[in-house]
Amino acid sequence: MNCKEFEKNIPGFIEGKLNYTDLKEFVDHRARCAACREELDIQFLVMEGMHHLENGDNFDLQRELDRRLSGELKRLERHRRVLSIWVFLGIVITVAMIIILLWVFL
Repeated sequence: MNCKEFEKNIPGFIEGKLNYTDLKEFVDHRARCAACREELDIQFLVMEGMHHLENGDNFDLQRELDRRLSGELKRLERHRRVLSIWVFLGIVITVAMIIILLWVFL
């Protein structure tokens, strides 16, 4: 993901609407690009900060953004684990089918 794509995906990230692939690329790009981290901070402050200010809520930008990022990283990890389980099950089923076919035809 490049910086332009990152910026385009910021609203989707803030709203929690990025799919697994886009979220993974978004998080990876943010980790290595200081300019995009700053842009995310700014847009997050504008979008979420205004909402909280209108409601009179106390708002800690960094804590809220860190909480969101942590939640999305956990979501990525759960997705990776589910994929790993499906791959493992696919291998087990394939091996079982081969054994059954060999037993039946030999």
